[in-house]
Amino acid sequence: MKNALEENRWLLWLGLQRQTVDARERARDVVGAVLGLWVAGALTWLGWGASSPWLAAPMGASAVLLFGVPSSPLAQPWPMMVGNVMAALVGVAVFQAMGSTPTSAALAAGLALALMFPLRCVHPPGGAVAITAVLGNSTVHEIGFSFALMPVALNSALLLAVALAWRRITRPAPVHAPVIHGSRHSTADPAPQDRIGLTTADLDAALRDFNQLVDIDRDALEQILRQAQMQAWQRRFGSVRCADIMSRDLVTVEFATPLNEAWSLLHRHRIRALPVVDRARRVIGMVTLVDFLKHAQLDPRDHLSLGQRIRHLLTPTPGIYSDKSEVVGQIMTSPVQTATEQESVVELVPRLSDQGLHHIPVVDDERRLSGMVTQSDLVAALYLAQVSGQPSSH
Repeated sequence: MKNALEENRWLLWLGLQRQTVDARERARDVVGAVLGLWVAGALTWLGWGASSPWLAAPMGASAVLLFGVPSSPLAQPWPMMVGNVMAALVGVAVFQAMGSTPTSAALAAGLALALMFPLRCVHPPGGAVAITAVLGNSTVHEIGFSFALMPVALNSALLLAVALAWRRITRPAPVHAPVIHGSRHSTADPAPQDRIGLTTADLDAALRDFNQLVDIDRDALEQILRQAQMQAWQRRFGSVRCADIMSRDLVTVEFATPLNEAWSLLHRHRIRALPVVDRARRVIGMVTLVDFLKHAQLDPRDHLSLGQRIRHLLTPTPGIYSDKSEVVGQIMTSPVQTATEQESVVELVPRLSDQGLHHIPVVDDERRLSGMVTQSDLVAALYLAQVSGQPSSH
């Protein structure tokens, strides 16, 4: 055990950290980098000719950041563009003042870094851009400050455009939804996840105490930490599945169920939501008391009270034509988030707290409705799991 710990310590010291990126993501990053550099170089070459400095060497490092670590704050549009262009201007100015020497090269990179902090554009390849402006060939020196525009600014803009398009094409949706702060009810209360455990204030304080530039976006870091918390909960309470706690004897309605019948079912069974299913018992929507109230308030007759509007909504209209909703399918909420029978109840926590859901239908392997989990079910399950996992006091 001691040898293994010592080996891990040496690996961390050398920077040989455990690889967490799968083969598919690596291939996507490599292809994107090749494509971005090819577009940046080829278009500049076609526009200005092979005799011009058509591709700045530091663009290779920028490509590694843009495609290899896209969530890094160092790989965002502002640091990429401003960092590279500003560094090129600094490098040219230092060269014109001091010439091409080891001292001027080091000074150019240092000055570029010094300006990156207040300008909030720290981009490591910018240091290489500054040195290139000092130690570049005669063509770079002859064009002077134009070096900052072509090729640096042009290369950076083209590479960035390809990177942004590549992210949109290959990552159409974020893997993890961003953490939403603030109350859904427009009150001063913090979001449920901010009332206990890790808070944004804790994260900000930790970053200030760390007092170093962290190569990960703050929001991405928060997502990772909360995902780690969820993994810990999964390990502790993961044995409890939706099938274990869900209600099975459900009251359901169909699309064509009259509104007065659905309203009667809600009150008779003292429930607040009814799953709407098709003939195959697959969930197509959900109708709640809120849906009834919402559509009752759409009645244009201002002189009617809310109770009168609800009675009007529930009263069937004679004939074949109606200017108001008559059946459940016209007022239901759709589509509906569902869970599977084997899904851990821990995975429902964000949906039943952060997203404000009160009921989640549970479906079987054939996507047919088999149960329902409510906020009360979840609280009871987590409480029982907590109690059963505590050691006895005797």
